[in-house]
Amino acid sequence: MKPQTAAKKLGIYLPATPEEFRAGAVTHAELKQMVENPPEWLAELRRTGPHPRPVVAQKLGITIAALKRNDMDKPLTTEDIKALLADQPEWLRAARTALAEGRETPDPESAE
Repeated sequence: MKPQTAAKKLGIYLPATPEEFRAGAVTHAELKQMVENPPEWLAELRRTGPHPRPVVAQKLGITIAALKRNDMDKPLTTEDIKALLADQPEWLRAARTALAEGRETPDPESAE
């Protein structure tokens, strides 16, 4: 598979990977091996970032659309994410609240 596909499956930001990962194809066996026994570069990348949009959104507890609406549609490091969570700007609080409210399922009995 292409490195871009492998990076997406691994949940990592492709430009931050080593050149040898970006330069060649990744077999399914190699991908499975990386998942089961991640090399140090992969473990470090997952730990510190930079992280791709889906991971940033998940760690912030918001949607990718909320990232885009607030000009945060870029890779962030774990430290960047921790800083945002520690001192949440209004847009982040609103996006987290909106997502949490959207996930609440209505009580089917209260609809009657």
